[in-house]
Amino acid sequence: MGTALAEQRVAAGGVELSLLVPVDPEALIDESRFAEDEFMPYWAQLWPAALALASALPADLSGVRVVELGCGLGVPSFVAASRGATVVATDWAPEAIELLEQNAARNGIELAARVADWRTLTGAFDLALAADVLYEPRNVDPLARLLPTLAPETLLGLGNRPHEADFLARVSTEPVAARVVRIRSAYHFRYQ
Repeated sequence: MGTALAEQRVAAGGVELSLLVPVDPEALIDESRFAEDEFMPYWAQLWPAALALASALPADLSGVRVVELGCGLGVPSFVAASRGATVVATDWAPEAIELLEQNAARNGIELAARVADWRTLTGAFDLALAADVLYEPRNVDPLARLLPTLAPETLLGLGNRPHEADFLARVSTEPVAARVVRIRSAYHFRYQ
């Protein structure tokens, strides 16, 4: 991976995890990758929205097919897998997926991890997860269009980003409108 890692103990949703995390996420900023697609190493930090999302997951996910978009360090994916779900964790950063696989093995958690740009993701799942993925306005429309095509339900952890209100307004007016319920610091969308 090429960056220093340190152990971080995390308790999320009743699951204790030992994660390796980048010591200095800002050192991962690469100007040439930013020029490609405004790529930033958001994946390298543990965001409060991910912890809130992990805590909002149902206690029993046995047999539930879950996809996490922009998984970063993957805490919601780890909690979902620990609760019985079949999980596919996705991120567009290969480094995120590499570290996620290491951390899954470190914690004895089985899941699938894939490099994928969620703006073009396809698949059929029972539940979609996403935490703090609305950094830029360009993500609002693609995410609102994508979620109902992936799963009939979504749990979304928000991080108080400026574009989240636009997203929440958009999901209620999409051709497949969502019924939105707030669960603590996360939002549950059920598509009609």
